[in-house]
Amino acid sequence: MNNPLILTLRMDEISQSFFNGKRKAHFPPEKNFLEAHLMVFHHLPFDEETISFLKGFRFPAFIAEVTGLMKLGRGVAYRVECAEIIQLHRLLVKHFLPLLNVQDRQGYRPHVTIQNKVSPESARLLYEELNSGFEAFSIGINAIQVFSYLGGPWHHEFDVDLI
Repeated sequence: MNNPLILTLRMDEISQSFFNGKRKAHFPPEKNFLEAHLMVFHHLPFDEETISFLKGFRFPAFIAEVTGLMKLGRGVAYRVECAEIIQLHRLLVKHFLPLLNVQDRQGYRPHVTIQNKVSPESARLLYEELNSGFEAFSIGINAIQVFSYLGGPWHHEFDVDLI
């Protein structure tokens, strides 16, 4: 239990498939060993207290809006907006604040990365291509996914179903 835990939000199957397809099409294949994901935390302790808290955590399932694209410098992501995501994140921050690393203490901008680790020019071109015909859409969020970090790949530990 030495590897840190990563928390993401599980999307409905249609949304997950859509984002996985975009990621497969645009993420450098040699660096793409993860499914598309909506990150909540990058680094929590993998210990009994964290696991116990997460397994007992309750929050309602909800619908989020994908409202646009985000430039990541060397990549592109879909921006996700939803009051429930922010509320869920704040509740978890309140509990885990003393344990959060610098990355997880920064401002939270929910998004799904579909391209990263490319040249700024490649990222700009994809952003412009996807942004030109973008129309907002909804995604269902139905669980918190808990993974352990394995130095690159992730190992799925368990899900916390939203009710």
